[in-house]
Amino acid sequence: MARNTGPTWRISRRLNFSILETGEELTKRPYIPGQHGSPSKRIKQSNYGLQKAEKQKLRHLYGLSEKQFFNTYTKAVAMQGVTGTNLFVMLESRLDNLVYRMGFASTRKQARQLVNHGHILVNGKKVDIPSAQINVGSTIEVKEKSRNNSFIAESLEATVSFKDYVEVDKDARKGKYVRLPERKELTPEINELLVIEYYNR
Repeated sequence: MARNTGPTWRISRRLNFSILETGEELTKRPYIPGQHGSPSKRIKQSNYGLQKAEKQKLRHLYGLSEKQFFNTYTKAVAMQGVTGTNLFVMLESRLDNLVYRMGFASTRKQARQLVNHGHILVNGKKVDIPSAQINVGSTIEVKEKSRNNSFIAESLEATVSFKDYVEVDKDARKGKYVRLPERKELTPEINELLVIEYYNR
């Protein structure tokens, strides 16, 4: 599976958007990288540039390849309802994202690694596909042999609160996907209408 192995902070600075959702990438140098970067101004973008940048924000936020993201978008278009909201819900329903939302990993990249290495169970069965779509009502837990993993313990300890659409038992290393997320609960900095315009151009 293709993965983005580029420098996350550099990508965040180019997009002027925190991929890690912490804002720390933009704290010291909140301007584009490279010799043409300027602390005082940013390059003016065309409509196409704005649309593409918004698509890249969403794609990099969830750590998808271009092909994976487009396939997800295509499925969102085919669903009933608002395409932009459908896209967000599908991205949030990925197993790697829910592992991250439940605090078992400090980043989505780390969550993908936990899933790939077989540390995660879904409804009691091992699932090692990060892109697996999880149904509402499913339980996600850390495999018993992995519950003392230091990375998982540190991540849970650092997690102060959880999204309302997941329930988590930190001690049992177990969580439940209780309902679909609402758009207002997800990243407000991204304008999904620009993503749709990008693909409809």
